[in-house]
Amino acid sequence: MNNPRVTVLQEKVEELRKLVQESGIDADEALQALEGKIQAGSKTEAAWKRVELARHPQRPYALDYIHRIFTGFIELHGDRFFGDDPALVGGLGLLEGRPVTILANQKGRTLKENKYRNYGMANPEGYRKALRLAQQAEKFRRPIVTFVDTSGAYPGLGAEERGIGEAIARNLRDFSQLKTPIVCIIIGEGGSGGALGLCVGDKIYMLENAIYSVISPEGCASILLRDAARAKDAAAMLRITSEDLLDFKVINGIIPEPPGGAHQDPDAAAGIIKHILVKELQDLGDRNPSVLVRYRNQKIRKIGHWNEGLEDLS
Repeated sequence: MNNPRVTVLQEKVEELRKLVQESGIDADEALQALEGKIQAGSKTEAAWKRVELARHPQRPYALDYIHRIFTGFIELHGDRFFGDDPALVGGLGLLEGRPVTILANQKGRTLKENKYRNYGMANPEGYRKALRLAQQAEKFRRPIVTFVDTSGAYPGLGAEERGIGEAIARNLRDFSQLKTPIVCIIIGEGGSGGALGLCVGDKIYMLENAIYSVISPEGCASILLRDAARAKDAAAMLRITSEDLLDFKVINGIIPEPPGGAHQDPDAAAGIIKHILVKELQDLGDRNPSVLVRYRNQKIRKIGHWNEGLEDLS
């Protein structure tokens, strides 16, 4: 992940520091400013590298993981209101013999598949299908696993007419109250409300090279920086990497990927995810459903709290 150019610059700064010390010239402030710029550039490059890996065309998508982790997967269709949405997959599977409800954003690899999957951007009927299956899981006491991978919900005219905002808001409200364990895995892009509609759970994990943000770097650069070409700078500003989200306590943990990214060894990546799912669902399944709901809501309410300038009173 280290940028060779940044490494060379850091070495040059160290050489300059030695020369300054030998000559007795007072240049500490200038060197510190230069080091600050190099570190900022390094963070920018690292954040953008994660964006590129999260969007890698060969990166495993939800169905790639589902077929590797679960057995006997049966896909279920329709929201019983408008229709089916291929961008959001839902169904039943077995995790080491345990029935589980699976919900996932699904992208396509070819142009034909992407047109069918709408590039992973779900319509209202997708989120309503997810909620229908989640409520069914609660009824039959099945845990829920979600795989999040979308640049956002579909912003088209039809989606607005059918209530995309209301559908996502309802999912946020109702998923927070479901009396069954929920584990969410962000496997690629976690973009805006489209990701939130499937990302309310007891435990939230991110793959090492996944991203999770209120807006895409390109969108942020266009709106806030007034320059779409500054997407790399926006990616660093947004703090969208798995390490950032863990620091902010938005997620519970980071799932390591094989060297070079999950696309280098999908089987190994799926094996790591499966191990975590088995462990977490065993732990959550032993807890009282009402207690799950209480702690889930406490976790949600803590996100975004920030204290600044408070004196240490201890």
